Amino acid sequence: MVQDSKSSNETRKRILEATAQLLAASPTGDISNREVSEAADVKAPTIYHYFGDKNGLIQAVVMDAFERYIEQKQKVPPTGDLIADFRRGWDMHIEFGVTNPALYDLMYGRPLIRSMSPAADAARSVLLKFMHQFEDTGRLRLPIRIAIDVVASVAIGVTLHLIRTNSTINDPLVSITRDAVMAVVISPDSAYGSHPASPEIVDAAARLREELPRGQISTLRASEIALLHDWLNILAGDTEL
Repeated sequence: MVQDSKSSNETRKRILEATAQLLAASPTGDISNREVSEAADVKAPTIYHYFGDKNGLIQAVVMDAFERYIEQKQKVPPTGDLIADFRRGWDMHIEFGVTNPALYDLMYGRPLIRSMSPAADAARSVLLKFMHQFEDTGRLRLPIRIAIDVVASVAIGVTLHLIRTNSTINDPLVSITRDAVMAVVISPDSAYGSHPASPEIVDAAARLREELPRGQISTLRASEIALLHDWLNILAGDTEL
């Protein structure tokens, strides 16, 4: 039984590795089950046995590659400087994309497929966990969900652009967009809480917050109204609301 389990794992691993190699060599990321069968030296039904269908196989390959990327990333310990860790995480994300273009395209380059791939969903969870550290220190300029959307959309867009133009991690676009996103999303460490609002501002913020539900603000978008609520909570001293 142990031998059968070991043999099964080796077969599955062989199929994953063969598929990953075929994807890496394919200019379009389009491969056939027959190519996988030949490269892995298995029969087509074996692929269906382990992965259900071609889409299941592709998603398993992408997830396997992403898990190995996360494993490598976690081997690099945090510096204790959130900004330095953000820069490093940004660069590692883009480097993963430009060195694995076919896999990255399967994760993020299919906008007409509305549901996120398991790997993309896992990547968002990792980002959420990291950005909570900025939120906990009061350094997010935006509500955390909006902040994550800003970071993710720009990082993904830049990576796909670099893949399309056959550029590398050394392209100036990487650092320019990274620093621009940080300026929008993250406050300087020394700024937060160093100059508390005056009592008059605290009182005015609290009163305006109480009035908001009673009226309408047609000149602001829903996302802007959410930001306004967050800012008023901060000014009123109720950051836990």
